[in-house]
Amino acid sequence: MHAGFPCLLPNLQKTLKLGAKAATQAGELPAVLDKAQGRLLAGGMAVALRLGFGYILRDCHLDAAQAAKAHAFFEENFVILDPAAPGGRRYYQGKFLIRTSRRGDDMNVLLRFCPDPDALYIKTPFGQALNSLALVDTQVLTENQADQIENDPSQVDLVVRFKDVQSIIGLLGRSGVDIVGLLLENLVQLTGHVGHLFKLGAIATDIQLSLDLPKAA
Repeated sequence: MHAGFPCLLPNLQKTLKLGAKAATQAGELPAVLDKAQGRLLAGGMAVALRLGFGYILRDCHLDAAQAAKAHAFFEENFVILDPAAPGGRRYYQGKFLIRTSRRGDDMNVLLRFCPDPDALYIKTPFGQALNSLALVDTQVLTENQADQIENDPSQVDLVVRFKDVQSIIGLLGRSGVDIVGLLLENLVQLTGHVGHLFKLGAIATDIQLSLDLPKAA
């Protein structure tokens, strides 16, 4: 099994918690990540994922060490050298649908990396900087919208399907999260392009290794 797999869900969990903390402090998110209502949970997860990755990729000109970490993480995980692309580089644009198997949960979040490459860098008084909030786009979808795109490879590369809302809430509060264990317990199913599964696992690993997050329990 790919080395990144065991870190995927623990570090997704860490990213969600980082984003939830930042969003709550900023007044953008009520404390809904522990609620059983699917639509509320989806909205909270969408904001937490966006701000969690934004926190990891924050480019602070007043903190050279953090700026260097952000750039190194971005270059390692999202920049693809391609002589055929404009400027010789393009960006990883994986698309992931997170939802539940139980009909009626209404818990559907579409996560897209680098959806608008032109917005990835911004000009500041200190020079060019990464636009951390352009790295990730999240959308809350209805059940019908999720059904329509789930099997469309132009819109979704990988589907992360939890058993139900309670399984997601359990992930957020559970220590020692292991993707293999969750698969064996039938709490989560992963379907889609295997290359994107590898990539998501590698990104999750780098969240821990490159940015010095505490090791997953």
